[in-house]
Amino acid sequence: MSYLRFTLAAALLVACAGCGGSSYSTPTPTTPTTPTTPNNGTPVAIVGGASVMTTTAYAPNPVTIAVGGSVTWTNNDTTSHTSTGGSWNSGVISPGGKFTATFPTAGSFVYHCSIHPGMTGTVTVQ
Repeated sequence: MSYLRFTLAAALLVACAGCGGSSYSTPTPTTPTTPTTPNNGTPVAIVGGASVMTTTAYAPNPVTIAVGGSVTWTNNDTTSHTSTGGSWNSGVISPGGKFTATFPTAGSFVYHCSIHPGMTGTVTVQ
């Protein structure tokens, strides 16, 4: 009888050991390849009352950055705006919102607000 108990106990241990096999793996967290809206970069403010301004709606204007640098626009107005240039479009930047664009090449990049086209600015990349 004790031999039978020993055999059953051994079989149970073998079965339990198989439950914790190596087929389980811990998931590895992934890093997004494209940040949604990073909060870094040279700051440019969309000033209060910007919708009725022209070249003073974005401050500083122009803004100068290094090649590979970025600009982060922050909407300090009570109205939604955009930062829209030849190769970027922020979409609507709500009051208090931010948008960042990176500039991989040198040049002078003119932009505007697509909601209020009189608002204009320039990013100079050196």
